[in-house]
Amino acid sequence: MTPEISVVVPFLDERESIRSLHRELHEALDPLETTYEIILVDDGSSDGSWELAAALAEEHADTVAIRLRRNFGKAAALDAGFREARGRRIVTLDADLQDPPNQIPLLVAKLDEGWDLVSGWKIDRRDPWTKRLPSGLFNRVIRAATGIPLHDFNCGLKAYTADVIQDLRLYGELHRFIPVLVESRGFRVTEIPVAHRPREHGKSKYGARRLAKGTLDFVTVVLMTRFNARPLHFIGGTGLAFVLTGAAILGYLTVLWWQGIRPIGTRPLFFLGILLVLVGVQLLGTGLVAELVVQSDLIQRTAYEIRETRGRRS
Repeated sequence: MTPEISVVVPFLDERESIRSLHRELHEALDPLETTYEIILVDDGSSDGSWELAAALAEEHADTVAIRLRRNFGKAAALDAGFREARGRRIVTLDADLQDPPNQIPLLVAKLDEGWDLVSGWKIDRRDPWTKRLPSGLFNRVIRAATGIPLHDFNCGLKAYTADVIQDLRLYGELHRFIPVLVESRGFRVTEIPVAHRPREHGKSKYGARRLAKGTLDFVTVVLMTRFNARPLHFIGGTGLAFVLTGAAILGYLTVLWWQGIRPIGTRPLFFLGILLVLVGVQLLGTGLVAELVVQSDLIQRTAYEIRETRGRRS
């Protein structure tokens, strides 16, 4: 039987939390009186988390455990879970127990109002300031850059319709920008306040390295959402501006030469004009190649590899 709800839980070294989370998920989903499945995705754990997740999958017919070959990142783990999910509605949450599973019915009910993606908003966030401060800055920057009025883009607790994840492909740190990617495709995105708990077990995976990677992926998201189908407009537009500026400079120097104001070959402005024209032509060529790549509709390979899957599927 196809489940109504699929719950995708990516995790990395969360052995102390997985069994409690699994129990709380059942307590939250059973009262809904609908079919569901729980998909646990191990992103390269080394603390015995996989063995516990595999055991839960063997014990419970509604649970599936997926093990990636190594640590590919949260985005890849979510993507693997999305590809496995069969539900009409998909819910994601982190495995550290900070996102209470009893909030899931609230998100699902909001989906029923006609929204395509409902994101949690941790109003009373129970994290140290070292996480709250950069997260707050991140959310303000994304909100200003995209115009999407969400307060908590990176909340792990989200609910989706199946249509949303059908063509969504995640890698790197793109999980932080899911609302942006989804909204750019015309889906309706909203958020609701959700409860949040302090971490009791393990340690946070957040760090300066992830912040730097997230910044670079933000640039990727801007290009993907604004110029994905027309890269020539972005790359070629810059190249055209360079060519025109360089041509104007060289034209100006040519007029001086005809007026007898010589020599012009020793002027720095002359070399700047040549440089701008050459770089501009290269950018135009790059934009054309990118346009051909997009139009060719190349088949993309997933950015991760699955080692094994456990669990009985009905």
